[in-house]
Amino acid sequence: MQRFEGKVALITAAAQGIGAAVARRLADEGAAVVVTDLQEDKLAEVAKSIGDQALPLRVDVTNRADVDAAVAAATERFGRLDVLVNNAGGCIVRTAPEDASAEEFHAQLDLTLVGASRCIQAALPQLVKNRGNVVTISSVNGLAAFGNIEYAAAKAGQIAMTVNYAARYGELGVRFNVVAPGTIRTPVWDHQPGTLERFSRMYPLGRVGEPEDIAAAVAFLASGDAAWITGHTLPVEGGVLTGPGGMNLGPSGFFKKEYPES
Repeated sequence: MQRFEGKVALITAAAQGIGAAVARRLADEGAAVVVTDLQEDKLAEVAKSIGDQALPLRVDVTNRADVDAAVAAATERFGRLDVLVNNAGGCIVRTAPEDASAEEFHAQLDLTLVGASRCIQAALPQLVKNRGNVVTISSVNGLAAFGNIEYAAAKAGQIAMTVNYAARYGELGVRFNVVAPGTIRTPVWDHQPGTLERFSRMYPLGRVGEPEDIAAAVAFLASGDAAWITGHTLPVEGGVLTGPGGMNLGPSGFFKKEYPES
């Protein structure tokens, strides 16, 4: 399908993982893509894999000048901007919440929540002009208690921000939606052997997610197939939100293994 023929998308944090998968999926469906990240070498590889319809740019979403320049470069190169995918973020605070400093909390919010806001503000004139849309990558941490309190607060903030933008700009034809992933197999887990296999036991579908699972959801919400969907949060999480504490209650699942019937 070529659902994005003639469209231009800007994807943040696109050098690897979810962002790279989203860029490739939208490009495969016809979009020109502006891929941004701080990891320039990896970003160049992603752009090379896509071809001439990709423009790689070094962008720090905590810097408004960087973000403005990216939108300007997108319109200069491709003439328009139709889709913004807010993917930049990460878990900055690694201490217990009672030990986290105010500076760490502010840094988490600045990257994950305020960074997404900066991108929306910069892209809005083009999105209004072209009746475009925004898809923000949040997390199940913003919907339920999975730990990482500061990260969860930032992700929940993305969801609240999206709902309010959707209400404010709906009459101008601009849509705002969220994808909330569960655990995804990305390079962040590369140095934690066995962790993903252990986590997979929490998921009723028996596995953690792949970046392509999220890319498929983003492509749907960003496309005309979702033309009457706005202000929505789509969990893409293998069923982890369905059971108590995210435990797999199936016959061979985590709960049965840990608490066998007498």
